[in-house]
Amino acid sequence: MDRRDFMIAALGSGIAAATHTRPAAAQTPETQSPGQSGYLPVNGLEMYHEVYGTDGVPLVLIHGAFSAIGTSFGALLPRLTPGRKIIAFEMQGQGRTADIDRPLSIGSMAADVIAALDLLAVEQADLFGYSMGANIALQATLDAPQRVRKLVYMSAAYSRVGLQPGLMEGLAQMTPDMMHGTTFYEEYRRIAPRPDDFARLFDKKTAMDRAMPDVDEERIKAIAAPVLLLAGDSDLPTADHMAAFHRLLGGGRFGDTPQGLPTSQLAILPGTSHIGIAHRTDLVPPIVSAFLAGD
Repeated sequence: MDRRDFMIAALGSGIAAATHTRPAAAQTPETQSPGQSGYLPVNGLEMYHEVYGTDGVPLVLIHGAFSAIGTSFGALLPRLTPGRKIIAFEMQGQGRTADIDRPLSIGSMAADVIAALDLLAVEQADLFGYSMGANIALQATLDAPQRVRKLVYMSAAYSRVGLQPGLMEGLAQMTPDMMHGTTFYEEYRRIAPRPDDFARLFDKKTAMDRAMPDVDEERIKAIAAPVLLLAGDSDLPTADHMAAFHRLLGGGRFGDTPQGLPTSQLAILPGTSHIGIAHRTDLVPPIVSAFLAGD
């Protein structure tokens, strides 16, 4: 794997609100237009969000690093629980949310998500995080468990040992210009309030990765909300790591007993990479929708 491939593979390792509405970005053929979009004043940010649908417990989408709603969820969103209310956020320094003078961290972005839900008067939601967004969603679940009904954790690892071998070493060689020409970079240039800030985002994300601690396994074991773990069989986290994660959540046991099936679930998608999983419209939406159905 060359240095550019390492960069692409590691993109995401990581009601009464006053909104300042701006025109939504052009929609791709696979996406749909939001019913509402705008900005929320959150912890010093003007945090961009989109809302689709009106019914049911809201499903909150949290994108991967160097990404935004379109590149992370554009293909999946129209097929996720049709008719259900979906709220999609764009995080600090990414997408349409401008950066502020604050380090990038999983903890601060998780706090931003909870604060944004407060402004939207959402008492409880289901969280669906992809790549870096999965770790933000996990942290939000740990920090505010009463706010999360169910968690979908896709294509991330709770510890460095769960990443594919050599990945972090490859990242140490990366430079921002290696992202030029990718769909992620082009999306950033198209929609970011300050398009020339990409190198700043890259530096902050690199610093975050270097300092990011593993999640304590005892805290994972204490999660009460059902969790769906999703990953490709050629993804950023190894399949072994996802199986170990599932066991921490009470999974990995024989289900045909009086205890029944565990409340948390694991799905490893065949023939699927880290970037490819965001386009598995044949598998991800039905798996997620089935998991979120019911109480």
